[in-house]
Amino acid sequence: MITFKNSDKILVVGGSGFLGKHLVRRCLRDTRFVSCIGLGRNKKGFFEDIEVINVDINNKDVLWAILNKKSFDYIFNLGGYIDHTNYFNGGRKVIETHFVGLLNILDCIDVKSLKSFVQIGSSDEYGNAPSPQRETMRENSISPYSQAKVASTHLIQMLHRTEGFPGVVLRFFLVYGPGQDNKRFLPQIINGCLNNIEFKTSEGKQLRDFCYIDDVIEAMIKAAALPQSKGNVINIASGTPVMIKDVIQKVMLFTDGGKPMWGAHPYRVGENMQLYADISLAKNLLHWEPQVSLDVGLKKTIEYYKALDN
Repeated sequence: MITFKNSDKILVVGGSGFLGKHLVRRCLRDTRFVSCIGLGRNKKGFFEDIEVINVDINNKDVLWAILNKKSFDYIFNLGGYIDHTNYFNGGRKVIETHFVGLLNILDCIDVKSLKSFVQIGSSDEYGNAPSPQRETMRENSISPYSQAKVASTHLIQMLHRTEGFPGVVLRFFLVYGPGQDNKRFLPQIINGCLNNIEFKTSEGKQLRDFCYIDDVIEAMIKAAALPQSKGNVINIASGTPVMIKDVIQKVMLFTDGGKPMWGAHPYRVGENMQLYADISLAKNLLHWEPQVSLDVGLKKTIEYYKALDN
C-alpha cells in the first residue's frame, strides 16, 4: 500500500464535498498536515483536526492572500460541482468555477515545493465518443461543464510538457458511496426505494460505469505518489458497463422497495448512451484496479442511508 510521509503537507481543494471528505480522511491516516479549501460546509468530525480554508477559488485576491505564504507537497483539485447548465442559461459561471478556478489555484501556490498536483476530470469530456472510452480519444465536450474540464485537462498537460509541472488528470466516471449528496442519482434511487415510494427515472437503457469511493480514493493516492503518472490523463472507473435500469433493480432487490416511474425523465440532450471506460492505463501506470464489486458497493451505500433514517 502506498502511503504519504508523516511530514507531507497536503491541500485538498473541495475538501468539504463527497470526494473531498473521503480523501481527507484517507490522508489523515498518514499525515496530520492536511488542509482543505471549502465554502463553509460541514466542519464536524475530522475537520476539527485540520486547517479548513473558507474561500471561493474564483476570488483570486483572497486566495492569494491565504496561499502565497504556504507550501504543499501534494495538491488535489476537487473544486467545483457537476452542473449541466447550458451556456446561455448561466453556463459561463460553470466554466469560470472550474477553469478560471484552476488558473487561480495555479497562480497562488508555491510550485517549487510541489511534488504532485492531481486534477479531477470527468467522463463527460468524451462526449459521444464510442465505448469503451480511452484516454487517446479526442475530447468532444457537450456542455459548459465538460468544456471547462477539457480546458483544464489540456492546461495541466501543457504545463507538464513545457515547464515540467507535476500534474496528472484523473478522469472519473460514476463515483458512488456513503456520504454522497442526496441530489445525485444513486442517493435519490436508494432513498426512494428505502421509503418504498414512487420516483421518476429515465427508461434506464444507458450503459454506465460505477466505481466505489474507496477504490477511487486509492487511485488518487497512487496517482499523486507515483512519478510515472505525471503528465497523463488516466481513466478511473470499474471498466465494466452496467445498464442504469439494472442498477435501479439491484437497489430495489437489496432494499425490498421502490416504485420507479420508468421513462418519466427524458434522456439528456446529447447524452452518450454508452459511457464506460477502458482502464488499461490505470492498471499499467498506477498498478490499480477496483476491488469493490457493484453489489458489495451498493449494499454498503444502502446501509449508510438506511442508518441515516434510524
